[in-house]
Amino acid sequence: MKTVFSEGFRAFFGAAGLYAVFSLLVWELYLGIHASGGLVTGLPFGVPPHLWHGHEMIFGYATAALGGFLLTAVPNWTGARSAPQRFIALATGLWLAGRIAVWFAGYLPPVLVAVADLAFLPLLAFKIALQLVRRPKPQNMVFLAFITLIWVGNLLVHLEWTGLTGDTLATGMRAGLFGLCAMIAVLGGRVTPAFTRNAMKRAGVDEARWPVSHPAVERPAVLLVAAVPVLLLAQAPAALTGAVAVIAGLLQFARLATWAGRWTWNQPILWSLHLGIAFLGAGLVTWGLAALGYGSEVGALHILGIGAVGGMTLAVMSRAILGHSGRALVAPRPVAVAYALVAAAALIRWLGSELAGDLYFPLMLGAGALWIAGFTLFLTALGPIICTPRPPREQGAAA
Repeated sequence: MKTVFSEGFRAFFGAAGLYAVFSLLVWELYLGIHASGGLVTGLPFGVPPHLWHGHEMIFGYATAALGGFLLTAVPNWTGARSAPQRFIALATGLWLAGRIAVWFAGYLPPVLVAVADLAFLPLLAFKIALQLVRRPKPQNMVFLAFITLIWVGNLLVHLEWTGLTGDTLATGMRAGLFGLCAMIAVLGGRVTPAFTRNAMKRAGVDEARWPVSHPAVERPAVLLVAAVPVLLLAQAPAALTGAVAVIAGLLQFARLATWAGRWTWNQPILWSLHLGIAFLGAGLVTWGLAALGYGSEVGALHILGIGAVGGMTLAVMSRAILGHSGRALVAPRPVAVAYALVAAAALIRWLGSELAGDLYFPLMLGAGALWIAGFTLFLTALGPIICTPRPPREQGAAA
């Protein structure tokens, strides 16, 4: 246990992987019973299962991945000391307390559930704020704003669950998801071309072929994604929010066009990052079109949730685990397969929303099975690394 809590990525990436499997197993069990004509009653979380499922993927799985990344990356950005073991243990405990409280929400006072579930992100924000002020660069301080957006989204969910509001849950869920998408737009814009460029440089590729990021594309690509959750919280007209999302999505593809993605086809540790941005673009476009009256919003939300958030967090978590534990930055074969499985899950789940009728439940169950398989492979391949100390530096490769 001492090793697990020694670094943020160990505790939180491990927790994210385990929760990704557990939460989808619960959802698959419910769907399977429902699809066979059965009826599930007396669930401990006391809310419709689809709401528990959506909430826990956004504010459970994704916030664990977010916590692990920020607690690992921010000290590297600022030169600040890494969080001590006792803080990582406390933060992990608060995150877990939130998951337990939401699971037993049907038996607990709603205010207690809200307090437990809302406690983790403020603690995380406070810690990284102390680290960021050492070198308060705007491009890093913005992550505090994204954490705030996600937290406000969760607050709106709990305000409805506690009966204090009547119609804030849907807005809160979407604000949380799009807050995560804004985080991905920023981080993806940094790490995807940078890591690709580094790999091409090591391979001796001519500099003319290296990825290029154009400010005229990058700035609006990020700002417009970040504008979507703000517009949602402001209750802006659906047509305006949808149009902004479509333009933001198209700009993600414009970014990718100059990032030398074709060169990465035989390096899963790299193409998984490019694929995550591609899903972000596709999800934004399809969601924006749904807001304008074209296509399924639920399908679009799952492109974002599974393909963009799930795919990008899986890619970043696996790379960070390898790099920060002193291993070579080469995705083990099971992890490379996991990237493909999660991407396939996103596409199949989208089809499940677009194609009603007899195929609906088979596609839903199939997408869930692919997600579970992907994260099981992730845990099998990288779980032992999370739980063991870093080997001597000469055995690994530099990040």
